Amino acid sequence: MNAGLRKLTEGFKGKKICVVGDIIADIYILGRPYRLSREAPVVVVKHEEERVYPGSAGNTINNLLALGAHVFPLGFVGKDDAGNKLIDYFSRYTTIDMGGLIRHDGETVTKTRILAGDTHTSKQQVIRIDRESEKPLASSARRLLLGRLKEIGASMDAFIVSDYGHGAVDEEIVNYMRGMAKETIVVGDSRYRLRDFKEFTLITPNEAEAYQLCGMDGGDDIEKLGRDIMGFMDVVALLITRGNKGMALFLKDGTIHHIPISGKDDVADVTGAGDTVCAVAALSLASGADFYTASRAANYAAGVVVMKRGTATLTIEELRLAMETNGKSHTHTG
Repeated sequence: MNAGLRKLTEGFKGKKICVVGDIIADIYILGRPYRLSREAPVVVVKHEEERVYPGSAGNTINNLLALGAHVFPLGFVGKDDAGNKLIDYFSRYTTIDMGGLIRHDGETVTKTRILAGDTHTSKQQVIRIDRESEKPLASSARRLLLGRLKEIGASMDAFIVSDYGHGAVDEEIVNYMRGMAKETIVVGDSRYRLRDFKEFTLITPNEAEAYQLCGMDGGDDIEKLGRDIMGFMDVVALLITRGNKGMALFLKDGTIHHIPISGKDDVADVTGAGDTVCAVAALSLASGADFYTASRAANYAAGVVVMKRGTATLTIEELRLAMETNGKSHTHTG
């Protein structure tokens, strides 16, 4: 089976994947704690370096690029320093169509994480500061996004809708994607409004989001949860990610697959793992995989990125190595 998975990855290169969603800047400020402040009972952290990575839908895009896909991102980026850094970041790739990255007058949504630790130790997150744009997205910008989506839609191998609640995915986008799901692959991931993604091909909530979708605080009957969601969402497949319990895949014909966790238990950072799952599942389906095979590939990919710190991606080589060793070996931990 793993040989089949490896062969699947050979089809990733050049697949046209459109990602519609909230593109944010993940900013990491790294420093070394070196004394207590005289102003307040806090540690003073000496600045060492700052890194900016694409986050949320941007992380999904980044994962697809790292795996060899031709990516068509659709989203909004502010006309500010964080936005400029995101544009610069993506511009390094030749397999990305920048035409759908629409600059707007508001601020780029950012998540700034301060990480502190001595030179030879792993740095730990001390605090996270989120910044959102106070300006609503202009209707002209929204029209541009929808127009671009309609322009490229027919030529895509698959779509990913990555909704983090920052306004890029509106009702018109969802309705258009619902129509596209009748003809091609549409994978949906939403933090707060998954219920709107009815009739999509595949949705990929984590366990907490799945219970929220059913209006429940939690529980331990994952099979009942999955069957309930399949009953009212009218999707072709549902993949619930369950952290160290692996994944549960539900298909329209009533089949249920429990996929055990891939990799080791000493997880470094789960940030962005859901974006990786979406990217690999969509890319696998676009390459001809069935839902079970696509889910297994996504599971191996997630097992690699959670071993890395921060918003991480993986290479084809790392994914293949995880497949060959059943997730027990990784090239590095980032």
